[in-house]
Amino acid sequence: MANPLTGLELRSTISSDGNLTLSLEPVTLAAPGPDEVIVRVEAAPLNPSDLGLLLGPADMATLKTGGTADHPTLTAAIPAARMPAMKPRLDQSMAVGNEGAGTVVLAGENVAELLGKKVGMLGGSMYAQYRKIAARDCIVLPEGATAADGASMFVNPLTALSMVETLRMEGHKALVHTAAASNLGQMLNRICIADNVPLVNIVRSEAQAAILREIGAKYIVDSSAPDFREKLTDAITETGATLAFDAIGGGRIVNTILHAMEAAINRTATAYSRYGSATWKQVYVYGMLDTSPMELDRGYGLAWGVSGFLVTPFLMKLGLEGTLRLRARVVAELTTTFASHYTNTISLAEALDPKVVEAYAKKATGEKYLIDPSR
Repeated sequence: MANPLTGLELRSTISSDGNLTLSLEPVTLAAPGPDEVIVRVEAAPLNPSDLGLLLGPADMATLKTGGTADHPTLTAAIPAARMPAMKPRLDQSMAVGNEGAGTVVLAGENVAELLGKKVGMLGGSMYAQYRKIAARDCIVLPEGATAADGASMFVNPLTALSMVETLRMEGHKALVHTAAASNLGQMLNRICIADNVPLVNIVRSEAQAAILREIGAKYIVDSSAPDFREKLTDAITETGATLAFDAIGGGRIVNTILHAMEAAINRTATAYSRYGSATWKQVYVYGMLDTSPMELDRGYGLAWGVSGFLVTPFLMKLGLEGTLRLRARVVAELTTTFASHYTNTISLAEALDPKVVEAYAKKATGEKYLIDPSR
């Protein structure tokens, strides 16, 4: 490469004095190594996991703009009570964006065949105009797929597939999923329909229920309905679900699911036990849409578990062969089973606009934002 390639990158810093700063920083990329490529990033999704790093626990009511038109900044205060958890990242300018897609503009000698190809990428630092990355962390998009099609081909698809893999590995019959009308939830429904896996969907409104009915979901229960608990128990009784994945985290939703599972089991029980049923009930929490404490009253016996779930450790447990199998399915079904839908596409500068930040920080179901750093 005759001249170094320079582009802007979105950075997030939390200072020791309790302030979050978002900024666009110029980054110069050296020539790619023999097995590396440089990609012009054209699409990168704002996933909830990205927002945790991008915004941290900042108070959205304190957002303030600064900088210049070419290099804007955005600041916000961090509540004092949340600062101890931020200690490992204090005063570090951190790149953001787990996944993305774009066009290979430079390629090392061992991967020259990738030059000009559109690829999906996993590896962080995707909210940038250019990304240098190992070729092994890229997947060439199928013919006709756009960067937007490939932007979310890792986190949500592999998480949804991992949920079904977990069901099989642990010997469950069916599963329950919260915040079920999300992009990930819609993917999970398509997988379960294709693979004949019964899935109980928990949504928070009739509008969300309508989204899932349109794609063929059979079991949908609305947590805002007065008969929610009864309907949830009915659906779990019919499916035999003893596994759940929860994107909400806080409040009583996990507690309610465990109660419904125990009640469903007891509908056909032939003997009473003071310790509850012996059937194991498992809930994995993989999101934090509600950051309040989780409430568990333990009124569902002693055969239950609540654990955190992250896709990367699961894929390590699954192994290389299993991970490659899941990736191959994502590529083959990228624009069908694993299609993502975005309500807004924004530039890097717009990602620092207070009104835009307030909108994507809500993490509202059915409202997913995409950053196009090439804008």
